[in-house]
Amino acid sequence: MYITPVISVSNLRKKFKSFELNIPLLNIPKGFATALIGENGAGKSTFINILAGIRLDYKGDINYFDGEENEEIIRENIGYTGPGNYFMPHWNISQIAIASKILFDQFNKDKFFEICNTLGINLSGTDGNNKSFSKLSDGMKMKVVLANVFARETKMLLLDEPASPLDPLMREKLCEMLREYLNEGNGEKSILFSTHNIADMENVTDYAVIMEKGRIAEQGFVEDLKEKYILVKGEAEDLYKVKDILASFQKNSYGFEGICFADNIERLAGLNISKEIPSLSQISLAVMKKYTQLL
Repeated sequence: MYITPVISVSNLRKKFKSFELNIPLLNIPKGFATALIGENGAGKSTFINILAGIRLDYKGDINYFDGEENEEIIRENIGYTGPGNYFMPHWNISQIAIASKILFDQFNKDKFFEICNTLGINLSGTDGNNKSFSKLSDGMKMKVVLANVFARETKMLLLDEPASPLDPLMREKLCEMLREYLNEGNGEKSILFSTHNIADMENVTDYAVIMEKGRIAEQGFVEDLKEKYILVKGEAEDLYKVKDILASFQKNSYGFEGICFADNIERLAGLNISKEIPSLSQISLAVMKKYTQLL
């Protein structure tokens, strides 16, 4: 399947003392939600910070929006969220709105307050509008950051671990907001978000990029990955017969389950083994385990 990229990356490298981000080629598909999946320390935040223009100390080429080179246009059309004190720590909600309107031409102040209200951010009293950003809980900080970025008119969202500080209900709400963002764009809006736990975000993920130790271990549309890999289950005594073709497996006294390539399905013929479609979470875990063994 041909991918029209919203961002193209080639020969991207960023070296630290004991770690290197190394991405020879990656095309992030336009009009879809792409999940950047990997454990903590895999290089996800470094990569997103480079794409967002926060880190400039890298080697390689990045192409945005079909070759758009104007930095101001790129900045206006990308909405970024990251962890920590995203805003000045002493700013309250009203000051954040004022500053955002100055920084971004397409920031809608009324929409910002509307989203804050929808997300349950108290806009009145000492616990709401007058409370400094630094004194908010991690979950509340992320709500404010998300409200801020969704209040802008952008072509792409770069979200670094947006679901991590959120409770389950808010994660579900975030998925709804992401899908609405894509739908209203009619194929012109795109999302890249990072996560170390894809389970809560799988229902909004169209394309997956699995990263391990600074490198891309696997990538593809989710439906294609679910055809490429198979979840198999069998009796514990049969594990030795298929162990060599499993990317990863779990075993207990009752049996085993593991992930293998669909191309190897013929090697399971004649065995009392059931086959199921794996979740993206199961695929990601298997790929990361297998890739680590190969390094």
